[in-house]
Amino acid sequence: MTAPTPSGIGYRELWAADPGAWRLAGTAWSGTAALVQRRGGELATGAAGLREAWSGRAAGTADARLGGLRTELLAGRPGLIEADQVLAEFGGRLAVARARLSAAVALADRSGVQVDRGGRVSAGPARPATPGTGRAAAEVAAAIGAALDVARAADREAAGRLAELSGAAGAGWAAAPPPGRPRPGATPAAVRSWWAALTPAQRRWLVAHEPERIGCLDGVPVAARDQANRLLLGRHREELLGARRRLLGRVPPGPVELVGLRRVEAALAGLDAVTARLAAPEGPRAYLLGLATQGEGRAVVALGNPDRSGPVLTYVPGMTAGLDDVSGELDRAARVLSRCASRAPEEEAAAVLWLDYDAPDFLHEAAWPGQAGDAGRALHRFQEGLSVTHDGPDARRTVLGHSYGSLVVGATARDHGLAADALVFLGSPGVGVDHARELGLPPGGVWASTAPDDVIRLARSPEELLRRPLLAASPLGAAVALLDGPDRQLWFGRDPADPGFGGHTFPSGRYGHTGYWHPDNPALDGVARVVLGR
Repeated sequence: MTAPTPSGIGYRELWAADPGAWRLAGTAWSGTAALVQRRGGELATGAAGLREAWSGRAAGTADARLGGLRTELLAGRPGLIEADQVLAEFGGRLAVARARLSAAVALADRSGVQVDRGGRVSAGPARPATPGTGRAAAEVAAAIGAALDVARAADREAAGRLAELSGAAGAGWAAAPPPGRPRPGATPAAVRSWWAALTPAQRRWLVAHEPERIGCLDGVPVAARDQANRLLLGRHREELLGARRRLLGRVPPGPVELVGLRRVEAALAGLDAVTARLAAPEGPRAYLLGLATQGEGRAVVALGNPDRSGPVLTYVPGMTAGLDDVSGELDRAARVLSRCASRAPEEEAAAVLWLDYDAPDFLHEAAWPGQAGDAGRALHRFQEGLSVTHDGPDARRTVLGHSYGSLVVGATARDHGLAADALVFLGSPGVGVDHARELGLPPGGVWASTAPDDVIRLARSPEELLRRPLLAASPLGAAVALLDGPDRQLWFGRDPADPGFGGHTFPSGRYGHTGYWHPDNPALDGVARVVLGR
């Protein structure tokens, strides 16, 4: 299919523009990439069957030709994904421009100022011209102009990116392998400098030929990581299906095989959920920044492009989070984005689900801080990577941890530092410090909320449990002592929602430990306000 080419945008064109149509156009290009992947797989299967039934010089020539055709077919996949990115981002920025235009027209209505069909502003015919109406008209005209500036800048950029992409396709995606690679352990800033020195053709070569390296490299821009990780989806699926065949081949399967089979099935379900969200035409475009299927599985998925957004949220889930639960965790991130959009439709925001650590599966694991400490270096590097790859004015970055995830966030900030403007702790058992100043953020950057009926309130520190005489008296006395004691020491430090912690708080309704994202919970508004910084 041929994607529409952005055209010049004026007042009338912006009102008539359909951002969703551009999003759908992008989805069609990404669907073509998936089709190409399937056809490449069919070629590989056919070639394998041919090798089994045919031998000799002619067979070798045919096999080489089929391999070459498959290589040529698959070479364009990164470009197809890139076209999807360009069109989806153009649609997103058009939506922001339209929201700003709507706000300008609403301001005109409130001010009694008239805006004609061409976007020209004047005092209403029933109102005499006064200094006040003149100022109002000027304010409305400036707001309309700012909205059109956003749309026109998006128009120019998208047209330029599509033209460059078309030129690369016409050249056959040809490029020589770039010299040198970042050394192991290189900082995200060093990686970013290395990437910036490459030509577009060299970057595309790396995405196409070394996706496993590029997809997980902090400091590489989000768009390139997304392209690389999408290319690996088929490989992940084949590995899981192969593991399932091996496990089912053991007759009868033993306990070890049954446990392994359950993990494989859970990973396949999680992979299906990720793939479905990547292909979804509705909502913000998803960017795949990391995926692993070993063990409980890991995933890093952004809704919206963090490199091009103003407010950016990184959400770290807690206990039991794994690849099989990625759909529910992404829904939570999406609810925050939706609430941000309702409060500030003129802002282009992004939310990242960061599930790149081994979350505890059981209470006895969650009682120890080891897994949170193990996650710290990776979370620190990820936030540093977002910082150095961001395009345009500085973003406002917020990191949110829920339950055990709040300990991950707190321990990372304490031990490594976090590139963030705000931290949010929801339903926290403690964050590894006793005061907000130990987290290394500016004053006013630490927020927390705990629901009145959240069972996490019972997670008091071992020392406090031992010294409370009521604990041995009766179960009722223990509950009263735990809930109403003046010293809010939780299992991993002082309650961040306690005034003595030194941070800020916002209220939560009675929605339990997992209800902070409920649409009627004021906590969801609180999170959105922090993410937006207002």
